[in-house]
Amino acid sequence: MDPVVIPILVAALVIVFLVASTVRIVPQARRYNVERFGRYRRTLQPGLNLVLPVADRINTKLDVREQVYSSDPRPVITEDNLVVNIDTVLYYQITDPRAAAYEVADYLQAIDQLTVTTLRNVIGSMDLEETLTSREEINSRLRAVLDDATGKWGIRVNRVEIKAIDPPHTIKEAMEKQMRAERDKRAAILHAEGERQAKILTAEGTKQKDILEAQGTQQAMILRADGEAKAVELVFQAVHRNNADPKILAYKYLETLPHLARSDNNTFWVIPGELTEAVRTVTRAFGDEATAGPPRPAQPEEAADTDEAAHQPRIPQLDAGSTVSLDAAAAADEAGKQAAAAVSDAKAEAEAAKSPQVPHLGRTSDG
Repeated sequence: MDPVVIPILVAALVIVFLVASTVRIVPQARRYNVERFGRYRRTLQPGLNLVLPVADRINTKLDVREQVYSSDPRPVITEDNLVVNIDTVLYYQITDPRAAAYEVADYLQAIDQLTVTTLRNVIGSMDLEETLTSREEINSRLRAVLDDATGKWGIRVNRVEIKAIDPPHTIKEAMEKQMRAERDKRAAILHAEGERQAKILTAEGTKQKDILEAQGTQQAMILRADGEAKAVELVFQAVHRNNADPKILAYKYLETLPHLARSDNNTFWVIPGELTEAVRTVTRAFGDEATAGPPRPAQPEEAADTDEAAHQPRIPQLDAGSTVSLDAAAAADEAGKQAAAAVSDAKAEAEAAKSPQVPHLGRTSDG
């Protein structure tokens, strides 16, 4: 090999090495800290950068994107001396690569320890119930302390969240019993309210029903009374218009008497005084019809005998206002029987009056 070629190759290799050592390409969202002879020189930005070979070197490569750091559960004592395990989630971002590399040795460990210390201070001033219900307050207080402490490290804490609060097992059981009792209480209250509303609605419905039934009964009674009044008025007008015979009225009166006592509530029945008069009227009616014929002059003695025969004491007499000590139905039947007997006797006497063999019981004439 030509002795001239070897130095040329060596020079070329040196040039290539120098060029490679001079040119630095930084990716997006990355920051490189450059030291010159062991001292911080500058921070390389994304893109093509030139550095002095041999004199400059890359010390740290940092990611300036927002990072997520989840800590392990840590025991924390509350104000009421209960130990709970709390783990947090931290969202942070490097804002100053030089401070993040030279102000703190390990910023993640520093942030973790600062979070635990601040969390214990915050939780130590709260009881368990307040701890479980005050997550927003705890997060804001943690972020304020961490943001103030990590600012000089070139790190900005964007958000701190409590991922879980794990109380002891006995406390969990007590809380579950309390929650179950609260739910049972609310269920009982809701059930009682439902029953109360149901009873109120039922009472209102019953009230409206009774009112409507009473109004319906009232209207029905009014209409029934109007109908009965009109019927009585029509019957009264018809009777007066046709000028009914008193004998017919007396007979209808006797027919109506048994119906007056057919009520189940009647325990006694007062026979009216007009009953005897009605029986006599019916008797005269049938007697007059039976003896109807051509008139003949009657002798005084025969008239007396006829009157004595007509007034024989076969017809049972009822005094006005007399009270029968039977029940109502029996009294009505007895009155009907008396009326029927009176009519039969009147018919028999009428037939006897027609027959010439009927002896006269009156006194005989002397001449």
